[in-house]
Amino acid sequence: MNQRVFFPSLLFVLCCLLISMLSACPQEAQPPADTASEQRPLRMGFIPSENMAEIQRNAQPLVDQLSAALGQEVQAFIANDYTGVVEAFRNDKLDFAFLSPASYVMAQREADVRVILRTQRGEAPFYHAVIFTHKDSGITSLAQLKGKTFAFGDNLSTAGYIFPLKMLRAAGLNPDTDFENMLFSGSHDATVFAVHNQKVTAGATYANDPKGDDAAWKHMLKPEQAADIRVLSVSEPIPADNLCVHPKLDAALVEKISAFFLALENEASGRELMHNLYHIDRFVPASDADYAGVREAFAEAGIQMQQKAPQ
Repeated sequence: MNQRVFFPSLLFVLCCLLISMLSACPQEAQPPADTASEQRPLRMGFIPSENMAEIQRNAQPLVDQLSAALGQEVQAFIANDYTGVVEAFRNDKLDFAFLSPASYVMAQREADVRVILRTQRGEAPFYHAVIFTHKDSGITSLAQLKGKTFAFGDNLSTAGYIFPLKMLRAAGLNPDTDFENMLFSGSHDATVFAVHNQKVTAGATYANDPKGDDAAWKHMLKPEQAADIRVLSVSEPIPADNLCVHPKLDAALVEKISAFFLALENEASGRELMHNLYHIDRFVPASDADYAGVREAFAEAGIQMQQKAPQ
């Protein structure tokens, strides 16, 4: 687990500046996506929301099937962190990618990506952020976290950072000053294990329901271990993670990609691919307007997004 201790808002600003600086550096020339997409392999990005090796293992069968459906090679790119996917879009290194809601907001601002689909787990295309602790901690409310230790996920994770930060501030806590120690684990599974192993008092991750009954730890821990977890607070509904495309990707190709993902739920093999990768049940159409609440959450969490870097 990567234990990076930073002031949350400062870390986010540094992340934004890093994207801007890297995009300003000389890059190897890339052919325009709309004219070159039929001449080269397509590049698909994946956010490292869980263990990277597992994502790589589960992403490959998906891109193999997509390659066959499109009649064109698709290559998987798993970034080291959420920012890496945004950088890749910004530098024309990706054609399409899975993004978290928060990383989509950043990528749309920095690279003008277009959202085409969002995921659905269960019956609604929403999920929630959940703040949780080990039942042996004695903690039963957010207020009791003052002076304790806390784990966020990635600093562009919607349920692992942006919404939990908003929740903590609404409860009167300032993570910059009120925690004895704060770290960024880098992924949901790392946060879950840190809390369950009592390396930190509490952490933030995702839940697929408004009560936290179907949360990350249910997919990562054994049932008897999951019983050790106590939910402290659950956020309002968050529009689900999504599939975005480069603004120059050929429109006909975008339609084929969209049709492929929309049809996955119709076959057992497709449902298995979705579930193995990000525990997805199906895809539904999406638009930028779906993520207005995520943009508002940045401000409510006290995070100021930087101006878009000059082209």
